[in-house]
Amino acid sequence: MTDDIILKFADAEILLDESAYNKIKDYNDSSNLVDSMIKHLTISPQEMMVLTGAWVDEYLGQSNENVLGSSSVKNNKMPQMKLVPQDFDFQILKDASRKSYTNGEIKDLSSYFKSRYHKLRELLTYKRELKDSYPIKEATSLDDVVKIVGMVSDIRYTKNNHKLIEIEDETGSATVLIHNENHEVFQQAEKVVKDEVIGIIGSRKGTLIMASELISPGVPRIDEKPMDFATVFLSDIHIGSSTFLNDEFDRFIHWINGDFGDDEQREIANNVKYVVVAGDIVDGIGVYPHQDKELTIKDIHQQYEEAARLFGDISHVKVVVAPGNHDASRLAEPQPAIPEDYAKGLYDLKNLEFVSNPAMVSLDGIKVLIYHGRSFDDMAMTVKGMSHQQSDLIMKELLEKRHLAPIYGERTPLASEIEDHLVIEEIPDVFHTGHVHINSYKRYKGVHLINSGTFQSQTEFQKIYNIIPTPAQVPVINNGNFKMLDFS
Repeated sequence: MTDDIILKFADAEILLDESAYNKIKDYNDSSNLVDSMIKHLTISPQEMMVLTGAWVDEYLGQSNENVLGSSSVKNNKMPQMKLVPQDFDFQILKDASRKSYTNGEIKDLSSYFKSRYHKLRELLTYKRELKDSYPIKEATSLDDVVKIVGMVSDIRYTKNNHKLIEIEDETGSATVLIHNENHEVFQQAEKVVKDEVIGIIGSRKGTLIMASELISPGVPRIDEKPMDFATVFLSDIHIGSSTFLNDEFDRFIHWINGDFGDDEQREIANNVKYVVVAGDIVDGIGVYPHQDKELTIKDIHQQYEEAARLFGDISHVKVVVAPGNHDASRLAEPQPAIPEDYAKGLYDLKNLEFVSNPAMVSLDGIKVLIYHGRSFDDMAMTVKGMSHQQSDLIMKELLEKRHLAPIYGERTPLASEIEDHLVIEEIPDVFHTGHVHINSYKRYKGVHLINSGTFQSQTEFQKIYNIIPTPAQVPVINNGNFKMLDFS
């Protein structure tokens, strides 16, 4: 009978996953069940389909012995099958996993900042306003208009509340004064942070440069690309934590397999081709003091095994996973992909791809920049008007600065690589982040800015700081349109 089950479904162009096969094989009248299912599933011609265990359970729940023994099909709406998607056009455009060359020496730190400076200087001097900029040493001796590009080394206020910005390049340094009565420029200066690279246009006043313009590398408006598929964005799942929302994530798994939701939601599920995870797939071990008291799985390998079990139920889409600060990767950014030694079960999944944090991937020609978002902590604490509750504003600012973590030496650990891999050299179609556990979405100059929230309820740490997460709300871009699905 085992071969008969497989052959009957194969002839009907229906694939079985292991769970569905076992449920059918163990049914007390498996022959009639097979015939009834095939009759129902072939009422209208479809592409080849994959039959899941969840679908079998739902079919049995909505059928009865008389139906299974007859040639008719019950009129109740039956669960929707998941179509096998077309071939994936997936490419990794940028990944830092095997590009770590630092020894932690001073010369490496110097190379890191030189790399940052030259990459961003090239973007700035490409702008019309700065094409004729001068090195700082030469510009500070000019009497007419001064145009320079430099890295910010210090920011402070005068006693009259004007702003002083110290900038430097490879030739020297200069002090730039932003007068508080020049409201537009002063407002721009409020967003300037240490270690970013900016352009300045102004005039020399003694030993100072009086700024009339501040210029960021910026981001041009991009054209919208056609998209005839759906992509799901996840982050901060925190499998292994006592606050991991298992039931809600189970509903998500059922939905993506076409077994949960209303007609519109199932239609979106049928169109999903990719799932992108921006870090913290597990809760990790020893990330913060006394974390073990808040874990249901206290072994990092077992946390990843549970993740493999859950994601193993998704076989028809491509899943892309980057690490976060809770994952088993080094803390310093860029973080290499999660090592196979910790996550062998996930590596065994043929439809799963691992990338670094950050990474740029192409999904059928749609460029997605994936970054976990650790630098949001520094930006929220440093820049007036920014907060974790509005991560889209931080994402917009990082795009304008063309750097994912511009502030060096604060809460975000940055590796002093020979090359700075966190410069945003290419403009993405989608900028996807996590870390803050709060959903946000904005369309900025044609770029989709998405923070995908979490599948973890409020933690004790979040209660102390009054951080209200938005769990189990999953962002999807379907045929180019943003949609938020709620699995709570």
